Amino acid sequence: MHWVWLIIVGALVGALARLFHPGSDPMGWIVTILVGIASLVIAGLIFSSGLLQFIVGILVAVVLVALVGRFFGDGRRSVLT
Repeated sequence: MHWVWLIIVGALVGALARLFHPGSDPMGWIVTILVGIASLVIAGLIFSSGLLQFIVGILVAVVLVALVGRFFGDGRRSVLT
């Protein structure tokens, strides 16, 4: 049951990260869920409080969404811009 909640909350965190990150994101909903889960795991390693994990998970997910957009984008953008 823990894994089901991790996927549901990961999807929520990933969706919120895409909402807070400006611009278009070149990823689908599966990658969004994976980004959310990865950010929750990272936040869980740092903090033990549930609310703090959620907030830090969103912040980490925004950074991960920006990195995924940068490295797996449409290829028309330069890395230096």
